Amino acid sequence: MSIFKGAATALITPFNPDGSVNYEELRRLLDKQIADGIDAFVICGTTGEASTLSHEEHIEVIRVACEHVNGRVPVIAGTGSNSTETAIYLSKEAEKAGADAVLLVSPYYNKSTQKGLYEHFADTAKAINIPALLYNIQGRTGVNIAPSTIAKLAKDIPNIVGVKEASGNISQVAEIAKLCGPDFDIYSGNDDQVVPLLSLGGKGVISVASHVIPKEMSRMVHAFLEGNVKEALDLQLKYLDLMHALFIEVNPIPVKEAMNMMGFAAGPFRKPLVPMEDENREKLRAELKKIGAIS
Repeated sequence: MSIFKGAATALITPFNPDGSVNYEELRRLLDKQIADGIDAFVICGTTGEASTLSHEEHIEVIRVACEHVNGRVPVIAGTGSNSTETAIYLSKEAEKAGADAVLLVSPYYNKSTQKGLYEHFADTAKAINIPALLYNIQGRTGVNIAPSTIAKLAKDIPNIVGVKEASGNISQVAEIAKLCGPDFDIYSGNDDQVVPLLSLGGKGVISVASHVIPKEMSRMVHAFLEGNVKEALDLQLKYLDLMHALFIEVNPIPVKEAMNMMGFAAGPFRKPLVPMEDENREKLRAELKKIGAIS
């Protein structure tokens, strides 16, 4: 059974003006997203600025999210690392905190061979009893998880049940679908490629745009899965400009700026992330006005 079908928000981590985690606003964001029909959350992923959270903060954000969501929708914890030992530690802690699954990004900076990737993911998944999703995003990590490696992991490790595919390579997605079969869940990691990925048997999207348009992102997936391909395509194309605007600078800078514009206390960034350039901020503001997200 899939962890979720539809749209999961890769949630920002809101910060107070002093840079500490704003847990009150985190709870508010979780409630608002659920009320707006989101299907799941990814907590402490790329968009959640996990790379600048301490281990203690990382675990506490996951714990607070799991406690507050309280089973209303699945919570997937980002617990990947470029150290296998750290990934195992964070994954075990996420399981203790009540996460429904973990998301494991491929090791970055030190990178790895395909054999090393296999052992990294296998060792991490074997250390926990909850499902694990792989996260393939070569643009950030510098390494691609080959479809053959994904297929071997899916075959050998029972709780590796899917992948968040953010390579942007639709041919690779097709190869994963062919090698792994329909029981292995593929989720889009790119908001602007949801419908193409669904056409290859995907189950949904782990989304940034769903901070702004949660109902629409969820509906896009469910419409497609219900056979309403035109409705799904119409939504994909209608919000394409917004999706591009949310990546006009490196994620999560634009989406946190957007949430602040929309009246949420997303707060500042942790360096090396910094506020948007004024020109880009105005382009983002114009897109938010165009869709009625702000006045």
